[in-house]
Amino acid sequence: MSLNIDTIREDFPILKTSPYGKKLIYFDNAATTQKPLQVINAIEDYYKKYNANVYRSPHYLSTLSTEGYENAREYVRRFINAKTSESIVFTRNTTESINFIAYTWGMKYINEGDVIVLTVAEHHSNVLPWQMVAEAKGARLKYVHLDKNSRLDMNEFYRIMSENVKLVAVQHASNVLGIINPVEEITDVAHKHGAKVIIDGAQSIPNINVDVAKIGCDFYAFSGHKMMGPMGIGVLYIKDDLFDDIPPFLRGGEMIDEVYEDHSTFAPAPLKFEAGTPNVEGAYGLIKAIEYVEKIGLSNIHNHEKEITEYALDKLKEIDYVKLYGPMNVENRTGIISFNIENVHPHDVATILDQDGIAVRSGHHCCQPLMRYFGVPATVRASFYVYNDISEVDALIDGLRNVRKWFK
Repeated sequence: MSLNIDTIREDFPILKTSPYGKKLIYFDNAATTQKPLQVINAIEDYYKKYNANVYRSPHYLSTLSTEGYENAREYVRRFINAKTSESIVFTRNTTESINFIAYTWGMKYINEGDVIVLTVAEHHSNVLPWQMVAEAKGARLKYVHLDKNSRLDMNEFYRIMSENVKLVAVQHASNVLGIINPVEEITDVAHKHGAKVIIDGAQSIPNINVDVAKIGCDFYAFSGHKMMGPMGIGVLYIKDDLFDDIPPFLRGGEMIDEVYEDHSTFAPAPLKFEAGTPNVEGAYGLIKAIEYVEKIGLSNIHNHEKEITEYALDKLKEIDYVKLYGPMNVENRTGIISFNIENVHPHDVATILDQDGIAVRSGHHCCQPLMRYFGVPATVRASFYVYNDISEVDALIDGLRNVRKWFK
């Protein structure tokens, strides 16, 4: 291991938890990551030192609070290499960011007969909003499926793009298979056909370098809690040439220019997209999460995940009653492994592992179309992050063998 995992783990007090008297082994990082002390302390400091509503008052605390909130916007801009901080809109999470674009740009510009392209592996958060738009506007949904290696079938994507495509909605990385999609190529092809691109970056932002300028996408969405930041704060990147094309999503305090009895005018971006009191403490915590990730280095995090994932895959391949889903190599994938144990329901697997202190996810992972594609109702998912190590994978393997014993 190239990272000092023991030192990193000292920053995460929750990892000292002992469920049922056992050491906590946390393999549910795709759902949410744990938070380092630096993030926890930043939120506490905010309430102790800066708490005030942003923008609305000229007093000392409000000024400090506003400066911190806008500083977070600049941190995010730099982190994803956006051209301008006005492109950074704070939301609650990835789901709200995608719905934001569906209800604003989508309802305004997608028309009857237009095509919205998705993939069969999308999280429901990147499916349901577009189903709503398609139903309301008379548009059609087209899905790109997977190839024999469980990666996106780019040949099918190229065939679909010959149609009247108005939008491509694609995940940067899968929350079930861990595959990293070629979003730069996808965006380039979509733009050549006059289509816009929205990328669900929830599973990519924690562990790979995201450069929205290089990708060229029109919209990019992610959540703070997936990268060791607080829950309740998300980000929507909007390409700067689209500000005027997008109406406000929510309307109310702070996002206005002038309000009259019969009409209103709106503030410039990004304020016109952020109605009401925002999650200011979340923004303060997000700054520290970005600092923490950058201090370790995204490439180091990604390589660490690859090491653990490769080791885990090799161990799981040795167990003949384990069925693995997704690519069998670690190239262009994140630290996520989905699997099933023959003749044992995934929920039973997760429940028994939990008794050993091992936290995994079981279910359809908000990806029911993908589950149907594989012909299963659910899978077990182990997802790794920077504070996990090889010994924990060994414990998982022992736990799976114990599950098999329970069910003979």
